[in-house]
Amino acid sequence: MKGAAALLIAALVWAVGLLAFSGRVERSVPAAEPPVADGVVVLTGASNIRLEAATRLLEAGKGKRLLISGVNREATRDDVLNVTKAVKPIYDCCVDLGFTAADTIGNAAETAEWARAKDYDSLIVVTADYHMPRSMLELHAAMPGIRLYAYPVATEGLDARHWWKKGSTARRMTVEYCKYLAILAREAFLKLGPKG
Repeated sequence: MKGAAALLIAALVWAVGLLAFSGRVERSVPAAEPPVADGVVVLTGASNIRLEAATRLLEAGKGKRLLISGVNREATRDDVLNVTKAVKPIYDCCVDLGFTAADTIGNAAETAEWARAKDYDSLIVVTADYHMPRSMLELHAAMPGIRLYAYPVATEGLDARHWWKKGSTARRMTVEYCKYLAILAREAFLKLGPKG
C-alpha cells in the first residue's frame, strides 16, 4: 500500500512538473530588445526560423559574431547562407559554422569552445521555445562563467497552450520534459561530488 501511494505521489509530482514546464514554454517569448552580447549562438534544428532570427540579431549589432552550432556536415557555406537569408558581407565576415555537434550536449561543448577561442563573456542563445530550458542548462554547465541571454523562437505547429490535444505535440513536450529532468538530475548529482 505504501509503495502504491509513493508511486502515485511521484506520478503527481511528475505531472505537475510537466504542466509547469509547458507553461514556461508557452510564456517564453524573446525579448523585444535583447541586450548586446559578445556573440550570438543558434542551435540548429528542424526549422529555419531560428537561423533567420539569429542572423537578424547579428545584423542588428546584438553580437560581434554568430555561431551556427550543429550544422549538417554535408552542408556548404553557400547552403547555409541561403537558409539564413543573411546579408552576404555580414555572413562572410562574421558567421562561424560548427559541424561537430550532433545533439544538445554537443552544442554546449561546441559553443563553449567557440566562446573561449573568441574570449567572449556573454552570448545570446537562439533555439526553439520548447528546447530552450534544456539548452540553457547544458550551456550553463559547459561554461558557467559566461552570461547567457535566452532568445526563444516559437516552434511552427506547436501549440504550447493546448499541447496535449495532438499526439505529436504531446509526445514532443513530454520527451523534452523528461530530457530536461535528466539534465537537472545530472547537475544535482554533480553538485554533490567533490568541488574543484
